[in-house]
Amino acid sequence: MRILVLDLDTLRPDHLGCYGYGRDTSPNIDRIAREGVRFDNYYCSDAPCLPSRAAWVTGQFGIRSGIVGHGGTAGDMRIEGRDRGFRSRFSRHSLWAAFRQQGFRTASISPFAERHSAWWFNAGFNEMINTGQGGMESAEAITPSVLDWLGRNGSDDQWVLHVNYWDPHTPYRAPEEFGNPFADDPLPEWMTPEILDRDRKSPGGHGAREVNMWNSDVAPRWPRHMGEINDMGDFRRMIDGYDCGTRYMDGHIGQILGALDDAGVLDDTAIVVTADHGENLGELNCYGEHGTSDYITHRIPMIIRWPGCQQGHVDTGLHYNLDFAPTMADLFGAQRHAAWQGQSYADTLRDGADCGRDHLVLSQCCHGAMRSVRMGPWMYIRVMHDFFHLYPREMLFNIVDDPHEQHNLADSRPDICDQAARIMLTWHEDMMAQMPDAVDPLWTVMREGGPLHSRGHLPKYCDRLEQTDRGQHVEALKQRHPEEFSGGS
Repeated sequence: MRILVLDLDTLRPDHLGCYGYGRDTSPNIDRIAREGVRFDNYYCSDAPCLPSRAAWVTGQFGIRSGIVGHGGTAGDMRIEGRDRGFRSRFSRHSLWAAFRQQGFRTASISPFAERHSAWWFNAGFNEMINTGQGGMESAEAITPSVLDWLGRNGSDDQWVLHVNYWDPHTPYRAPEEFGNPFADDPLPEWMTPEILDRDRKSPGGHGAREVNMWNSDVAPRWPRHMGEINDMGDFRRMIDGYDCGTRYMDGHIGQILGALDDAGVLDDTAIVVTADHGENLGELNCYGEHGTSDYITHRIPMIIRWPGCQQGHVDTGLHYNLDFAPTMADLFGAQRHAAWQGQSYADTLRDGADCGRDHLVLSQCCHGAMRSVRMGPWMYIRVMHDFFHLYPREMLFNIVDDPHEQHNLADSRPDICDQAARIMLTWHEDMMAQMPDAVDPLWTVMREGGPLHSRGHLPKYCDRLEQTDRGQHVEALKQRHPEEFSGGS
């Protein structure tokens, strides 16, 4: 058997044709979806990039693995301590090691491990090809290595190839000669000049006036990317930039499918299409970023085309990305590792059975510090650090009626907030009971001065707010974040 895993950074499902998007961004991904199973409610347990892939390959929540941040103590896996053997326990239960235990040759073409010093990501690979630009690659820097590898190995049996593209991630990087196939397409209807005007008057990292996180600087190297959203014309540039990245990447995926077809193995190759996290494109006043624990950041595509399994099926159950490893083990009839916290959805692939959960608990500790609960039509968000957006402590959105999270219903539906808060509390108690050292890494992040991408930025950012006619927010930010002005963490 052969398995191709397409790991597509920052890809939100609602910008793919197979998930209902009106623009033609993904003809090759759509083809894979027609021939397999599309999961509509699939989420990374921990966002964004580093914590998400940690959960994926460890099969564990960040609270258990220790990786919930992009720096500090919570940017590394928990130390096993005195009980660590000649090899770590993780070397046996990593996702890629699980494939090797089934007799697969495993290979990865990705800059991810170097980008985040996440060398544990390579555990279980026989071969690792680092494309060398730290996640700033465009697809044309990655595809030649993929085609070369397939030319040498594609017709062999028993391989797993992990391919990591970054084109939807900021800065938007599709080459200028690619043009803009979406120049005449309508914009998403939910964004209006009134919403943009509100966002421009508001504070917060990666807001409408600071797409570069804390300022509006731009890099001439990336002409598709902008530093500030001044008007609906700029909003179009952002949406078109994101969609062009997706379409450009999809074309390179088409080249991979063509190579498999030329080798005569396409029909017999399992294909997985997924992402590490989504991308806020204006939701919660985050533009071109994944800085919140919300529906848009956590929801990711998952498409699995598996020979002999369901074709053209759509699953609507709730799943975590950490469910992937136990699902693979189940498909191979292998014993799951005790360290994995996910649950298999292999029966969905086999016969379309509903294997979804009642609810999910999700976390973000890299930009802000938040946890959320996804249940029924609801997304409940609990805010411990607001990424300087002055978010209220509780937010509640009906994402069926309001998928772009414009109407916070927390005050009008305290019953739903109470239900979600109980779910979060129970989950937290259960997680803490399973950890021998009983340390929640979210609070490690807070004790070390807050999330990496916010830490130390507020004093200078308050100066910028004063200079951009938003000084009315400064006092509230100082009161909420006095540690940023105390001279210590």
